Parts: sequence; C-alpha cells; structure tokens
Amino acid sequence: MKTGLGFLVSALRCEIDELEQLAHTCALVVTIGRLVHALQRERGISNVLLVSGGMRFAAQRATQVAESQALAQAVREAFDALDSQGRRPGNGARLFSRIAWVLPGLNALPELRHRVGALSLDAAASTTAFSKLIAGLLAVVFEAADGATNPEISRRLVAMFNFMQGKELAGQERACGASAFASGRNDSARQQQWLHLIDSQEHCFELFAEFSDAGPAELWRSIQPPAQMAELERLRRIACAAPSGVALDTELSQSWFDCCTRRIDGMQAVEERLATALRELCEQKTAQARAELQAHEALLGSAADGPDAAQAFSLFLEAPATAVEATPAPATYGRQLERSILDMVQEQSRRLQAMSDELDTVRAALNERKLVERAKGLLMAHRRISEEEAHKMLRQTAMNQNRRLIEVAESVLTMAELLPSDIPR
Repeated sequence: MKTGLGFLVSALRCEIDELEQLAHTCALVVTIGRLVHALQRERGISNVLLVSGGMRFAAQRATQVAESQALAQAVREAFDALDSQGRRPGNGARLFSRIAWVLPGLNALPELRHRVGALSLDAAASTTAFSKLIAGLLAVVFEAADGATNPEISRRLVAMFNFMQGKELAGQERACGASAFASGRNDSARQQQWLHLIDSQEHCFELFAEFSDAGPAELWRSIQPPAQMAELERLRRIACAAPSGVALDTELSQSWFDCCTRRIDGMQAVEERLATALRELCEQKTAQARAELQAHEALLGSAADGPDAAQAFSLFLEAPATAVEATPAPATYGRQLERSILDMVQEQSRRLQAMSDELDTVRAALNERKLVERAKGLLMAHRRISEEEAHKMLRQTAMNQNRRLIEVAESVLTMAELLPSDIPR
C-alpha cells in the first residue's frame, strides 16, 4: 500500500510536469512577443506607405515583411510543438481556442500585404487588420499568464503581458500619429482616440511596474531619457492640441515615426530582459523541484516498513509545525523518520497554500480583461453586433465619459439584471 511519503513524491512529480509545461508555454510567449514587435513595425511602415501614396518607406517595408514572415513561421512551429506534447496546459481549452482564432489571421497576412503593396486599401483598414491579428496574439499571451500555476512565474507573465499590451498601444499611437502627420490633417475623433491610447498605455505600464522584478523595471526607466520624452510630448501636443481641421506639417511624419520607433525599440529590449528572466526562473524552479524529488525518493527508498498503528496515531497528533531539518535520514523507518515525513507533508501543504494565495492575488490583475470580455459578450448578445463593434462601443463610451475602459465594462455588467432574459447565448 502506498505511504504518505509516496503520495508526496507523486505530488512533486506532478509539480515538475507542470513546471516543464509552463516552460514550454513561456517559450511560446517569448516567440509571440518577437512576432508582435515585427508586426507592429510593419503596421507603422505600411501606414506611411499608404498615406504617402507609395512614395515613402517602400524599401523599409520589404525588409520588414521578410522579418515578419520568418517570425510568423517560428510562432507556427511553437504552436505545433505545444499541441504535440503529451502533457497539455491546465487551461488548454482556452489557450488552444485562442490559437485557433489566430491562425486564420496569420493565413490572411499575404493577402493583406498584397493589398498594401498595391495601395488598394486605406491606412485605417490596414491598421485595423494588423491590430486585430496582434490583439489575437496578445490574447494567447493572456491565457498563458492566466493558466500559470506557479505564483512567481505567474507574476512575471502578468508583468510581461501588461508590458506587451502597453507596447501595442504605443504601436497604435505611432500608427495613429503617422496617419495624421503624413496626411497633414487631424480631427477631433482622432485626437480623442490618441489621448485615450496615451492614457491606456500608462495604465498598462503601471501594472507592469507592480508585478515586474527590479531588473526589467529599472531598464524601462532608463530607456526613457528626458530629451526623447520631451520630443515625444512636443509632437503629441502639436497634433492633439491643434484645433480640428488645422493643417499639420507633413514633414513631421518622419520625426514622429522615428521618435516613436526609438521608444518602441527600447520597449523590445525590456521585453527581451523579461523573457530572459522568465526562462531563468523556469529553469531554477524546475531544478529546485527535481532536487527535492531526488531527496524524497531517497527517503522513500529507506522507508521499507511503516510504524505500527499506535505509533502512527501518536505521531500524527504530535506532528510539529516546524520545517524539515536538513539532516541525513536514518537508515531504518523509525520514529524520527516518520516525524520527518510528517514535517515534510506539513511543509508541502503550507507551501501549496501560500502559492494558491499568491496566485489569487496575481490573477486579480488579469480580471480587468475578463470583465471587459464579459461586457463585450453582453453587448454582442443584446445589440446583435460583432465583437469588434462591441469593443469600439465600450472604448468610445470610455473616451466620451473620460473613464477607464474597465469602469465602463463594470457599469455594463451592473446593468445586466435589467436586460431581457431571453437573449440567445
């Protein structure tokens, strides 16, 4: 019959399996981050090309497309590797459904690029197409963060997701400004959207700072030199403070694009630092669990015979709350060894409870996105509209009322009880 120590060994093996699976998922997140960065740059270059009527950035676009294609292939291979493994992530259903949504977007990229090259669609349509694919890729990262079972790794994933989300908003701002400056005009709707993008970025970077460790957070502060930020703010004021309809200097389009690109490239350096820290943490946690498993298996091998019933009852009632002392296990299964095993079981229980409590704290930061998704679903069902239209409605309401998107989503969900109950799911 299997002993308590035997089940403790099984628990450690399960933990190692989860850590190994988590390491694969983290590697996928890193690969997705690099593709997102390439697509963000391609989106900005495509915007300038379209607005300028094909006169600018044609050579840069060809180079960027080649880079994006190579990274898209790497992401596809990472998807295949994740699905072919014997062990699936705990939230595999949600994660794989997100991947299933992304793949058609990757398949549509060649046609999108063809239309951009032929100048057969406008900058707004191009931006929407790229942004929709990037949003799908970030949703995969979100599910990876939400499904993490180790709190320390989960914190790093939450930090990385929020930083990537902030970086995407910075990329959307670059595209928004590139269209405004390259076309030489701006309007109140675009100005409002621009200001909303700036505010949303700051919220994402605040969450990143809360969950990141010291290294990436310090790097993020260091790559925002005052001169660069002053130039960014100057260009923002020119476009956002000008009365609607006033012409903008088209020569500033290059200055705007270069300024934003330096900032976003700096963000990529922070992402790479986050990726390195994440990989090292996965390796460290796995090695630590393996060492603990080895020690427990050695102890299990020496525990050939268990104590009698009376001794087991006494030891269970007297089990101390102290951690296991780092002393060699005795050769025979006596009272001291049984006490050590109970200590280990208690320590494992306390550790798992602490991990669960910390995971609850970390996942609270992800609940904002879940609330927004629920509010979108409610609007889609009640208004019979698409997901994109529902998101646009929430975002427009947030901009009009000068509120955060999460606040508007909470208001929508609060009103759910007053909506008709016969809405189809």
